[in-house]
Amino acid sequence: MGDKGVTWGVVATVKAPERDILRFAAWHLELGAHRLFLYLDDPDPAVFARLKAHPRLRVWACDEAYWTRRKLARPAKHQARQTMNARHAYNRADVDWLAHVDVDEFIWPETPLAGILGGFGPQVLCARMRPIEALAGDPALYKAFIPGGPERDETVRRLYPTYGAFVKGGFMSHVAGKVIARTGLEKVDFRIHNIFRNKEMNPGQVELDTVDLCHRHGADWDHWIAAYRYRIAKGSYRPELAPNVPREVGGLSMHELLSTIEEESGEAGLRAFFEEMNAVSPEARARLEAAGMLKRRALDLDAAMQKQFPD
Repeated sequence: MGDKGVTWGVVATVKAPERDILRFAAWHLELGAHRLFLYLDDPDPAVFARLKAHPRLRVWACDEAYWTRRKLARPAKHQARQTMNARHAYNRADVDWLAHVDVDEFIWPETPLAGILGGFGPQVLCARMRPIEALAGDPALYKAFIPGGPERDETVRRLYPTYGAFVKGGFMSHVAGKVIARTGLEKVDFRIHNIFRNKEMNPGQVELDTVDLCHRHGADWDHWIAAYRYRIAKGSYRPELAPNVPREVGGLSMHELLSTIEEESGEAGLRAFFEEMNAVSPEARARLEAAGMLKRRALDLDAAMQKQFPD
């Protein structure tokens, strides 16, 4: 698929049900990924065997023996494990470009990704895919990314009148997106959202305007609230992350915002936050539509899984 001369791949550290891992892998294989490097953070031998049998997958069971072989202590934080695994994959990648994405993120290029990457000159060392965020109620609907700039805050406050002032870009999760990096560079440190070369962040970066990163962060209430406890303690809402909006204009971190909502209004308050950020009401969805902020991305993940893992 795409430019035959350019290959690309994906690295991910995954801890998810088998079906989610298979759908994630199958989607990117169908998209044209030459190789997937999958690091199973909580490995199940049966899942490992099924993935390992696929010729385009490289799979590691990240158990104690894995960390011992690498002569490393297993990092306590999963963000550190992600970074170390991404670096491990980068250093042995048999592809021209490597993207670091999560199991709930799906690359969506308007044209074949190999062709887009093949069009870059040698000065382009990495390219950024911006996220779009899944909306509850319709698996094909996403809210669009709002580029930074003076209009963004006003737009977000209009679309999300209660919580928009505290939530960057109107997203419950990151707006940074993920990078796909040219391989074969020396002294590269591949992080979660960025790469560093000789301590320079994202050298030779371009924006991939025709590629969305479909982020299924809170695709339905049950999924979101089930993940909430982990996220607020150790994940994307953990205490040490900085405010989304500067403190001098009343900004709070996501940890502070959600903890305050829960203290004041309990789970009902969290649900109200979730529903506003997902534009659940017809009025809210109409506001998104009128602002040109709705995207339809019908990812047939089950069809991809049936093709790549027919058993």
